[in-house]
Amino acid sequence: MKSYNVAVIGGDGTGPEVVREAQKVLDAAAAKHGFKLEYTEFDFGGDRYLRTNEVLPDSAVDELRKFPAILLGAIGHPDVRPGILEKGILLRLRFELEQYINLRPVKLYDDRFCPLKNKKPEDIDFVVVRENNEGLYTGAGGFVFKGTPHEVAVQESVNTRRGVERCLRFAFEYTRKRKKENTLTLSGKTNVLTYAFDLWERAFHEIGQAEYPDIKREYAHVDATTMWFIKNPEWYDVIVTDNMFGDIITDLGAMIQGGMGIAAGGNINPNGTSMFEPIGGSAPKYTGKNVINPLAAICSGQMMLEILGENQAANDIEQAVIKVVRERIKELGAGKMGHSTSEVGDMVAELV
Repeated sequence: MKSYNVAVIGGDGTGPEVVREAQKVLDAAAAKHGFKLEYTEFDFGGDRYLRTNEVLPDSAVDELRKFPAILLGAIGHPDVRPGILEKGILLRLRFELEQYINLRPVKLYDDRFCPLKNKKPEDIDFVVVRENNEGLYTGAGGFVFKGTPHEVAVQESVNTRRGVERCLRFAFEYTRKRKKENTLTLSGKTNVLTYAFDLWERAFHEIGQAEYPDIKREYAHVDATTMWFIKNPEWYDVIVTDNMFGDIITDLGAMIQGGMGIAAGGNINPNGTSMFEPIGGSAPKYTGKNVINPLAAICSGQMMLEILGENQAANDIEQAVIKVVRERIKELGAGKMGHSTSEVGDMVAELV
């Protein structure tokens, strides 16, 4: 029997609760399709940091590199200053494991949960490919005269030809594989960010023309992209963009697909260890109450199976989620579903 080793980081707040339901559904899919998932738990997160004053042990990255996939719940603890865990765990893993793609499907399953007027599931079905290792998130820059009236803060966006090209190639390949509209849109700001997005735009057209003539190429400024997400989301198939813009527009994408309770994401290294997570936070006020929506974590598990090549199992999970969302859920928000966290996990697992 085929077996996959998966690292599990439940993390903070409600993270362990939603990961538990994702595992429940994954195990049901694995049993049905004749493969096995072996889980190894890691306790990285706020509680460990408060206990040991260590965000990640030195051995952590090398240990996690042995796994093809990481299933993550949430990072963020109310007793830890913002930025410590996020930079020390999330960003460090994304960078050191070279998870250079952040993949965010934006898909509406039920128009009851869409805040946009008259938009149906067929109108909201696109994917954002976000560069995940460069841009403003590299931490390049610094302070001069910090804490004085003359303070200067500089944050630099770092874009390399290698980093831009590998992100674009992934996006072109993904568009071709998706076989929807065969259209890839570059979202940037060429009229203001005339260095960084000059590189992005030139590479976009050079690669597209030479290697992907079957894929239609379009460009939109990022501010226009957010506008059209709201007015005409049906225009989009696959969008590719840099780290910062991708971070912003994917949260908007989550809202139009129904909210953070249904939004899943993957941090992808196509040749190494990838990490899958719901894109919402740790929601500490709901910890232990069994009311948080686990569907985003379950959909993250579905994405994990797709990347592992178990496409039929992944499809079964998505179809089960769609049925639960359309027929059994009142709302997608925490405490409003009409069912507990564990009951929602049970329903999806049974349908799988």
